[in-house]
Amino acid sequence: MSAILLNTPIELLASLTTAKAQSLQKDLSIFTVLDLISHFPFRYIDKSKVYYTTDISEDLPYIQLIGKISDFKQVGIGHKARLTASFKDSKGAIELVWFKGIQWVTKSISENNTYIVFGKPQRFGNKINIAHPEIKIFSPELISSQVGYEPIYSSTESLKKKYLDSKGLQKLIQQTFSNINPALFSEILPSDILQKHQLISRKEAYLKIHNPNNVQDIQSAEMRLKFEELFLLQLLLLKLKVNRQITYRGFVFEKIDKLFDQFYRNYLPFELTEAQKKVLKEIRKDTVSGHQMNRLLQGDVGSGKTIVGLMAMLMAVDNGFQACLMAPTEILAQQHLVTIRALVHELPLQIELLTGSTKAKEKKRILSQLKEGTVHILIGTHALIEPTVEFLNLGLAVVDEQHKFGVAQRASLWKKNTLPPHILVMTATPIPRTLAMTIYGDLDISVIDELPPGRKEIITNHRFDAQRLVVWRFIREEVAKGRQIYIVYPLIEESALIDHKALMDGYESVIHDFPQPEFNVAMVHGKLKPDEKEYEMQRFIKGHANILVATTVIEVGVNVPNASVMIIESAERFGLSQLHQLRGRVGRGADQSFCILMTKYELSKEARMRMKILCETTNGFLIAEEDLKMRGPGDIQGTRQSGDIELRIANLAQDGEILQQAREAAKSIIEEDPDLKMLHHQPLLQYLLQHKNLNKGWSKIS
Repeated sequence: MSAILLNTPIELLASLTTAKAQSLQKDLSIFTVLDLISHFPFRYIDKSKVYYTTDISEDLPYIQLIGKISDFKQVGIGHKARLTASFKDSKGAIELVWFKGIQWVTKSISENNTYIVFGKPQRFGNKINIAHPEIKIFSPELISSQVGYEPIYSSTESLKKKYLDSKGLQKLIQQTFSNINPALFSEILPSDILQKHQLISRKEAYLKIHNPNNVQDIQSAEMRLKFEELFLLQLLLLKLKVNRQITYRGFVFEKIDKLFDQFYRNYLPFELTEAQKKVLKEIRKDTVSGHQMNRLLQGDVGSGKTIVGLMAMLMAVDNGFQACLMAPTEILAQQHLVTIRALVHELPLQIELLTGSTKAKEKKRILSQLKEGTVHILIGTHALIEPTVEFLNLGLAVVDEQHKFGVAQRASLWKKNTLPPHILVMTATPIPRTLAMTIYGDLDISVIDELPPGRKEIITNHRFDAQRLVVWRFIREEVAKGRQIYIVYPLIEESALIDHKALMDGYESVIHDFPQPEFNVAMVHGKLKPDEKEYEMQRFIKGHANILVATTVIEVGVNVPNASVMIIESAERFGLSQLHQLRGRVGRGADQSFCILMTKYELSKEARMRMKILCETTNGFLIAEEDLKMRGPGDIQGTRQSGDIELRIANLAQDGEILQQAREAAKSIIEEDPDLKMLHHQPLLQYLLQHKNLNKGWSKIS
């Protein structure tokens, strides 16, 4: 028997045709034998138990039954045809249903035989049935031989056509296992970690995950494999962090001088919260360390991140450096310019704005003065990273709503000085702890977890479309008090044309229901030219319009303290974090503010849960945790731009405790042996070198 190596390409396996190998590569990213045996089951069928029809409920996983099949009936014709049959055992009956292979099913099943039926119970109308069950002719020997749990593997339609459904994958994995040299499963985790966390061996884990005899086998295998996956990822991220600190020296901000001191003593509009003070101390510590700062600042909507970013920039200018603030949209960049200039207008600072719509003559002046060093702080969009933008001495780059920028865009900031500037990336989208440790594991993380004093909690209500007249009456009452209103429509790329029509229809409806001169309605969306968008925004900001109809272009950065009501149309189409972001556009003044979630009546269970969560809490970190549980890490806003999280078995929404243990274990190793030179760390080093794809392209400032 020839031994197969774990890095053997799957196209060299005798059991695979070229076409099958190509489909596995394309559909499941399986390129090597290790990839194949790391395609883990996502559930198991308990073959140790036979259910009766009277025991069945829709909540059960895949089950097995023994009985007879009769009363075949075909309903419908063509592609809408389905076949039903009655399955009966000694206790009762249940319906079986097929939508494909109807002729084959009717020919292959005899009403005289007893069968073993496997399937997932589901509710259809007021009945429970099993669709497309797996069927075998019953024999006592077959039942007695079925010990343990059958693994079920994810597949695709194209793989199923090549007989690589769950059964086909199971057979392929078992064949491959029988030819792997057991010595290839050499241990990579240090023995003290195995003992401390009571982990089974690597070889044992792979065998049990694919061939469990009981629940304990599954649990011990999953624990080992999840720990290993998360540990290796954390080890890599922490190693990157140490390497960065060694490789990149940082500018030293030696002093806190006049600008910072004057602003803090004389111009700060309110007392800093303890959380803001703590973050500023962390930034101060970073900028005097001689190492480059690479810090993520998380803060809920309205927590005062901009003030912290400004004070960090004042530290840079006090020490003879320039600073920049990069925002994802022109609206947000403009808002930052207005806010920051108003805060420091009495200080000797030159602050400029550079965006894609900056006029050529103005741009030429700004670039010239930037290179000369007379511009102290430059605020802008991605225009800041263009090659023509040259600083005399950039010491700090602040990136706002960093998830809106691609990896290459953010990395361009590193090249704006001989030494990379200090980096402070800010987000108002709270990131769950487990996600932050994974995506941003090589950054230092600061959190502003308290709101400035005096802020009133936003009251959130869920209303159905049928209640629109009540909502419209409420708008009139708020406008009569002198307040302003946002009405936001979804704009999702896949249905941009439909959404644009919905927005325009909504706008027409709003101007009809809220006519001039009592009401003035502005409209902002992505299809407007920059100057048109700016004109409409300014109408609302200056109070000339009391209702703003918009898409999610106003999701971040728009700060209108007089706006007290946020109405989100088709709220079921938004994720939790985005709904929370939109809600944060109100509640910025002293008045009580409101958010109204408008939806149709027919909602999915998940959509109703999202509405319930939003109405019950305004805590962004709690909302982010719930969003992670409901949608998974790949869909949480911003993660895709930072590198997809492609974990094979660990689940960030469920395995937070394992992740914490894995990170602590990785941290202790890196602190003891950052280069993994010790003899007992050599297996780890070799594994990381052989599997460089563990680093999914997370950038230096992701």
